[in-house]
Amino acid sequence: MPKFAANLTMLFTELPFMQRFEAARKAGFEAVEYLFPYPFPKQELAAALTANGLKQVLHNLPAGNWDAGERGIACHPDRVGEFREGVARAIEYAGALGCPQVNCLVGKLPAGVSAQEARETLVANLRYAAEQLRGANIRLLIEPINTFDIPGFFLTRTDQALALIEEVDSSNLFVQYDIYHAQRMEGELGNTIAKNLARIGHIQLADNPGRGEPGTGEINYAWLFKHIDALGYAGWIGCEYKPRGSTTAEGLGWREALTK
Repeated sequence: MPKFAANLTMLFTELPFMQRFEAARKAGFEAVEYLFPYPFPKQELAAALTANGLKQVLHNLPAGNWDAGERGIACHPDRVGEFREGVARAIEYAGALGCPQVNCLVGKLPAGVSAQEARETLVANLRYAAEQLRGANIRLLIEPINTFDIPGFFLTRTDQALALIEEVDSSNLFVQYDIYHAQRMEGELGNTIAKNLARIGHIQLADNPGRGEPGTGEINYAWLFKHIDALGYAGWIGCEYKPRGSTTAEGLGWREALTK
């Protein structure tokens, strides 16, 4: 049976953030992930994990000014110093939280920057981050994101992520495969996961359209969960969806219904 991690940025949003750890545990989750730990003291987050018997399985590198619409700075040539500072900060937090991997949101193509210059910057930044994280025993992930939700995002397809990994040439760089984003951009979910499982470090889910719970849209999650299990994927699957009901808990019946 797949192992599901609650994404606390998306789930239990009816509660203040620090209360979502307890809610996730009460709902049966054994692991959590979320976008960014940085607004909170490391000790406070670590205490919430310990108090609720939870593992943290993922968070992102700092991604620029999120509230202003930035979605990562790894492809921004004028912000390499800021990116490197973010790597150090991510290592500090991941170490304190026992988090084994971090995701790099590569960002949108900056105005006035060519795709080639952005790619060269991204490759250099990923090389740097992968090696810094290796020294801390933390894996680095990169995530393709669909252009419907984030127009202009620089990494949009699995094959692009795999080509980046090949160019960076680090054994510490993996794909974060988000089923929702992949469905919107390319489909072919089962074969893509099977073909590239060795380079997939983490999986996330939501259904389409609407980014709701599994079972609310077009993706055959009952089949896909069996397929992922049969392939031998041993990692966590992050539940990064928008609950359809007024609370997260009332929509969690999909876990049992789709994993029988």
